Amino acid sequence: MRARWVYSTRVLRFTLAIVVFLLVAAPSAHAVTAVEARARVEHHLRYVEGLVSHFEALVAMSCPRFPTSDAWDVYMSRESDQFVLLMAHLEQAWVEAKRTGDDEVRRVAKAPRRQSDQFRALMDKLETCAQMNGAAFSPVDVWRRVERDVPRRQADIALPQ
Repeated sequence: MRARWVYSTRVLRFTLAIVVFLLVAAPSAHAVTAVEARARVEHHLRYVEGLVSHFEALVAMSCPRFPTSDAWDVYMSRESDQFVLLMAHLEQAWVEAKRTGDDEVRRVAKAPRRQSDQFRALMDKLETCAQMNGAAFSPVDVWRRVERDVPRRQADIALPQ
């Protein structure tokens, strides 16, 4: 009985030591300096900038014409994928910014999120183009795809720790 109690005490102490270590090490393992966080945020925002330019050009140009609704669907699938990528980079920039206490880094990461009026203009343009091509378009379906696919895409685009 004594051997069993000694064994249980050792296991308990070992388990407590691991828990304490994890509690102490966990916050420091995820925290980064403002310089590191800014570099990571800027990496994602460069991708956002390129994708925003793509969509701004799409909104400014006349609607592309397609011979079939299947061709439109392929086009829409590619554009939706680009939009998901845009949103994934926005989200990942925010994830990176939250790893530091620096308010300026957080402001920089949040700034592009405030351009939601551009997202509405994009959805309106895609709806107009779909109608011109005799195809269906639902902004709700695009947003559902964003909600479904952004976490997976974030995992794909996240920088190594």
